[in-house]
Amino acid sequence: MPATVETDRTDVTQLIYRLYACMDEGRFADLTTVFSPAISVRTPGGLASGRDAVIAQASRNHSTAERVQHFVHNPLVEVDGDHATVRADVIVTFTPGDTPEGRPAPEPRYTLSERFHYEATRFPAGWRLSRVDGTPVWARGTNPLAAQA
Repeated sequence: MPATVETDRTDVTQLIYRLYACMDEGRFADLTTVFSPAISVRTPGGLASGRDAVIAQASRNHSTAERVQHFVHNPLVEVDGDHATVRADVIVTFTPGDTPEGRPAPEPRYTLSERFHYEATRFPAGWRLSRVDGTPVWARGTNPLAAQA
């Protein structure tokens, strides 16, 4: 069945959701199915180019010592053939990870709101992100990366 613009929009939106599910769950190896080989990223966590470098940056910035949760909202997807652009807002929370299993964690020690722009490219295996560009909107608390520095 040939792809339609609506099917492509759904697939690209799911790609964005899969990106953050992988990071929240610490499944960084699975990001190879999300990123194109030539991905470039600019976020408050740094700049990186190439899939291996971007995955290493994601792993470093989303430590397993923290519980991380991304909330993605208002994704606006525009598709033009094998290329798509997305604009979405993301709120990410970092909560101490040393809470016993099955117990709620305390409130987040750091919350960051960002506006993201993504580019995605269609490959034979499906859509992959080729660019991620995030700009902070607001933050509350102490950035765990700043505390590690």
